[in-house]
Amino acid sequence: MNGSLEPEDRILEEPTITEQLSKLIDTLGWQVDDDVIVEVGGTVVSGIHQGENYNKKWATPYGVRKYNKDAFIIISNNSRRDLTKSQPMDREHKPQHPYTPPSLNISEEKKTK
Repeated sequence: MNGSLEPEDRILEEPTITEQLSKLIDTLGWQVDDDVIVEVGGTVVSGIHQGENYNKKWATPYGVRKYNKDAFIIISNNSRRDLTKSQPMDREHKPQHPYTPPSLNISEEKKTK
């Protein structure tokens, strides 16, 4: 048989979510001590105070979180984020094609009328 399998490779069953995440984290080069944040997107929090006789089937009580059917997980590595602000140019800005506003671009025909 040509080729070889690593001990963690599976050929008959799908890898678990944990195994998929571990492989992806290794691919991205993240480290154990990185500042990683896990958040959930696709949620709604009710911000309306309901009266006593509200329709419980359609209205949600105030402050209750509901997860949409297409909710998703966000995993972000804050240790790898570039939070430096953009810096001004270290030279004078001289574009090759200077901009002239349309209001100043009046054709000769309009000037004579």
